[in-house]
Amino acid sequence: MRAARLIKMVLLLQSRPSMTAAELARELEVSERTVTRDALALSEAGVPVYADRGRGGGYRLVGGYRTRLTGLARSEAEALFLSGVPGALREMGLDDAASAARLKVSAALLPSLRDASESAAQRFHLDAPGWYQEPDTPELLPVIARAVWDDRLVDATYRRDEREVERELAPYGLVLKAGVWYLCARAGDAVRVYRVDRFTRVEPREERFDRDEAFDLPGFWEERAAQFARSLLRTAVVVRLTEAGARGLPYVTDRAAALEALETAGPPDSAGRVTVTLPVESEEVAFGQLLGLGPEAEVLEPLTLRERFARAAARMARLYEP
Repeated sequence: MRAARLIKMVLLLQSRPSMTAAELARELEVSERTVTRDALALSEAGVPVYADRGRGGGYRLVGGYRTRLTGLARSEAEALFLSGVPGALREMGLDDAASAARLKVSAALLPSLRDASESAAQRFHLDAPGWYQEPDTPELLPVIARAVWDDRLVDATYRRDEREVERELAPYGLVLKAGVWYLCARAGDAVRVYRVDRFTRVEPREERFDRDEAFDLPGFWEERAAQFARSLLRTAVVVRLTEAGARGLPYVTDRAAALEALETAGPPDSAGRVTVTLPVESEEVAFGQLLGLGPEAEVLEPLTLRERFARAAARMARLYEP
């Protein structure tokens, strides 16, 4: 533990002109007294750590000293490519590896480039969950993430509807979609998708699996996500839209389905309205979505949905009577 802290201290001093004891204590998560002892230990070991006394003083390395301890470990190198997703790294238990990797890269850079990581962090940030959603980290996510890194088979219990099923899985990859974690794993001869928060037990095995090198996680996810979205659209509604309603339709319902419906619609009528046949998940979902368009959308079919809109419109009219 102390050896790792001493190495980190050297890398911190190598990446900056100087640091105060308070700054080092904060970065290393120790007391300033421990920083003083560690600096003395490094000096005795031949590392030229120099302490500037007085106001504005601090610790620095003398004579352009550079350590060769900047080689990235495998986990650090892999985590580095995800370092723009700090929340996801933290949830997978890789925050420390990413921090160490960024520090090593910073120490290896030319002095003129050492502010690169800070500069990027001030310009780009990813906040994955949707609005009004409190992200909930699945308890077993770090265990699954380690199995994914190590290509290690796992025995898992998965909650499906009201029952639990046992599975032997080869975990290929993790996907974070709108604040929800999904595992893409091979079960038998097929790669399937599992919601991580539905696992109730995950036990890694000692044995590893042979990863299919042709497997493309981004491509697989894009295809499955499109299939899933299409599978939800089991009902069709016929809607007459004003020009404003046509512009707003892709923003209140499935965007791809809305755009396709608009592209295949016939010419506008004399009032400039277009009639579209729109795939939707259900009448219930369509009611909530199309209600947002107000008078810019008129439901024609099915009649049950049209009647529901008529009742809602009548209630609204009564509510806003003078």
